[in-house]
Amino acid sequence: QVQLVESGGGLVQAGGSLRFSCAASGGTFGNYVMGWFRQAPGKEREFVAAITGSGGFTVYTDSVKGRFTISRDNAKNTVSLQMNSLKPEDTAVYYCAARPLWYSGRVTYTRGEEYHYWGQGTQVTVSS
Repeated sequence: QVQLVESGGGLVQAGGSLRFSCAASGGTFGNYVMGWFRQAPGKEREFVAAITGSGGFTVYTDSVKGRFTISRDNAKNTVSLQMNSLKPEDTAVYYCAARPLWYSGRVTYTRGEEYHYWGQGTQVTVSS
């Protein structure tokens, strides 16, 4: 059982920056792939970024490449999302999620079904 607690969201002007953090407890953090997803009003949940257990591989959705950076600190059991050059279309509730390294299904990093544990969600609002 893993519990994820997010912090760091808020309101920002277009072009600004925010940094999210997600703190994990209840498991060995390095044994989990960590991901960030978001959901805007009226839209389906969307993959944003993921990072492997060791931090050696990251993947991003095309719309955030070059603007967002996912990172993790396994000594502190945290994963972060640095968001720069924010756009109004980035407005959404952002969720961190954890997937065990021993997940036996098809691995793409981008499907919500791969992730077993979810944070409570953090609102990001980007004004124009």
